[in-house]
Amino acid sequence: MFFFRKNNESKEFNHFFKNVLGYTPRHTRLYRVAFTHRSLSTQVHGHRINNERLEYLGDAMLGAVVAEYLYKKYPYQGEGFLTVLRSKIVSRVSLNKLAIQIGLLPLVEYQHDDSGGFKSVGGDAFEALVGAMYIDKGYKFTRRVIVDRILRTYLDVDSIATTDWNYKSKLIDWGQKNHRKVTFEVVRTIVQGRGRRRYESLVSIDGVAQKSAIEFSIKAADQLAAERTYKALVSQGTIVDKPA
Repeated sequence: MFFFRKNNESKEFNHFFKNVLGYTPRHTRLYRVAFTHRSLSTQVHGHRINNERLEYLGDAMLGAVVAEYLYKKYPYQGEGFLTVLRSKIVSRVSLNKLAIQIGLLPLVEYQHDDSGGFKSVGGDAFEALVGAMYIDKGYKFTRRVIVDRILRTYLDVDSIATTDWNYKSKLIDWGQKNHRKVTFEVVRTIVQGRGRRRYESLVSIDGVAQKSAIEFSIKAADQLAAERTYKALVSQGTIVDKPA
């Protein structure tokens, strides 16, 4: 038997698909699996049933759709700009916020942990949703929903492109101008199920540790750690951030 919240059978479940994503699922059981976190896995014929496999698939689909979208949207930008911007959009921080924005998080079934151990439940479920959508409706349909219903509706991609992607460059430039040594170091590699890796990047200034961040690529981890460090230095008054 699968164990799901009652609201997965309720108006909230139907409302989410019809009004947020704009369609009715054909295989609702598949989506219920997508909304089931590993903390509440069930056993079926010796196999653990949760959303990790769909998350793995959705991660690949989401990355491909976002990459294509950015490639077409910014025809004159280089690989570095596109890579960093994609990493920002598909980062766990971004996807966790997105899951709350679109009303996905209340539909996710998971074991609540007061210690905050499951901080990525929403982002994981969103990727699993994309994986389920791909299996249910195919790539073209999934791409259209992500672009029209998510990227163009809930994300200000232009704003992200102009304000968030360059914190590493800004921090390095500040260090050079002020004779401060800014370094980035991968201090930890986290291996998840099915070989997925996350990297923890730490920023140091003159050998003193600053902020760190964990992401699915070293480039993205560097950028997020740089952003956190830069904003901390601004709040301390060490950096005066002048508007462009």
